[in-house]
Amino acid sequence: MSAITSPLKPEDKKAIAGVLQGALVDLLDLSLLTKQAHWNVIGHNFRSLHLQLDKIVSSARKHADTVAERAVALGCNPDGRASTLASTSEVPQLETGYINDGKVVAAMTDILGSIIRRMRERIEAAEKPDLVTQDILIEITQDLEKHHWMIEAQR
Repeated sequence: MSAITSPLKPEDKKAIAGVLQGALVDLLDLSLLTKQAHWNVIGHNFRSLHLQLDKIVSSARKHADTVAERAVALGCNPDGRASTLASTSEVPQLETGYINDGKVVAAMTDILGSIIRRMRERIEAAEKPDLVTQDILIEITQDLEKHHWMIEAQR
């Protein structure tokens, strides 16, 4: 079996693989949780929040694909299986059932904030071993921070 070779030193590849896997789990869980909120939000701001949540889902899915493809390009194997997300995600979870729009705003603010904190840690961790990965993480974090601002402003 042939494998994808990496331009990184083995220790750098291992560090970046962990950074990318963590980012992938966060982004995939974000897309799933946001879709859950999208389906179950109720309240006076339903329509605008419903549409805004879909934009976050689209962004998270796009960035998750970028992260997974970066991992493969470096000879790492991304793991986006549901069982992996369930056992490794650090993202705060939503309650089940209908969720009032105010609770969705509060929950999504917390969810995005927790992911942004971890993404900023990953940006620092990627600086020495791989500037290309760091650049990707910076772009993703910029986008997440914009979504966070737009959600948080509705509190």
